[in-house]
Amino acid sequence: MRLGVLDVGSNTVHLLVVDAHRGAHPTPMTSDKTQLRLTDHLDDTGALTTAGSDALVRAVERGGAAAAAAGCEDLIAFATSALRDATNSAAVLERVRQRTGVGLEVLPGEDEARYTFLAVRRWYGWSAGRLLVLDIGGGSLELATGIDEQPAVAASLPLGAARLTRDFFRTDPPGRKEIEALREHLDAELAPVAKELRRSNPPDLAVGTSKTFRSLARLAGAAPSGAGPRVRRTLTDVALRQLAAFVTRMSPGDLAELEGVSASRAHQLAAGALVAEAAMRALRVPQLEIYPWALREGVILRRLDTLDGTAQIDRSAQDAPERLGRLTTYEARCTG
Repeated sequence: MRLGVLDVGSNTVHLLVVDAHRGAHPTPMTSDKTQLRLTDHLDDTGALTTAGSDALVRAVERGGAAAAAAGCEDLIAFATSALRDATNSAAVLERVRQRTGVGLEVLPGEDEARYTFLAVRRWYGWSAGRLLVLDIGGGSLELATGIDEQPAVAASLPLGAARLTRDFFRTDPPGRKEIEALREHLDAELAPVAKELRRSNPPDLAVGTSKTFRSLARLAGAAPSGAGPRVRRTLTDVALRQLAAFVTRMSPGDLAELEGVSASRAHQLAAGALVAEAAMRALRVPQLEIYPWALREGVILRRLDTLDGTAQIDRSAQDAPERLGRLTTYEARCTG
């Protein structure tokens, strides 16, 4: 089947179209991306502004039209941190549905972590053993660990690169006091979650996924994206500490000139580097494998798993099965 996934994130509205069937590797057919930066459109009360809502409607309309033009048999449309946390999210979602015909489902943060973990597990297979997965988004940081297809522990923290840039940095580049204040905040927020994740056995493989980790790895000398998704890329804690000291002294304009850093995300790279550094330190991880799949691919894989109606509730064996509960069922479809 031809399947479209419309991901409304904190930075972009991204449509990914794949050809796939259950048990097969999803083959990307086309991709359409709109830079939106929803976190920049939140007012002092945490509500999405009218201008932000208008921009979102246009972006979703464009994504829905692109999915229809690509011949998608199914469209899964979901939103993550920016809309999840907006104080007027229900009204915004209804406006999007009425104007575009696309029903966006707000994905809980822990489900983000679970779906990303599933994608990583399918990529590396059972031979990878116990996995630890980190994903830095614009609005949140997802963490998950486990030995099966569903993680034993999955968590989401409001430590996204765009959110922290907005909340902690007032100068460009950030001042020393701003950086230290953010580091203290990160350590405090990560401590209890890191303790819970470390209760499990140490991971056999620690993985970083997201544009932030890919950019940091590229700056540390990893192969460019043009080398293909199967080239091994890593990021060490030593290299990351050096990078954090480097990028926090640079303006977004200068960062955007570096290979592997997109102009649209350069403004949040300093905060992203500090989040990555703090997470690796809290979890005592000396090295991450940088992985090409993430949330969208996990959503696609779970959708394909449920095509026969047998996987509405995941009952796979795991470290703590009573923790998982019911997985999100995606019923958002393009009706226009």
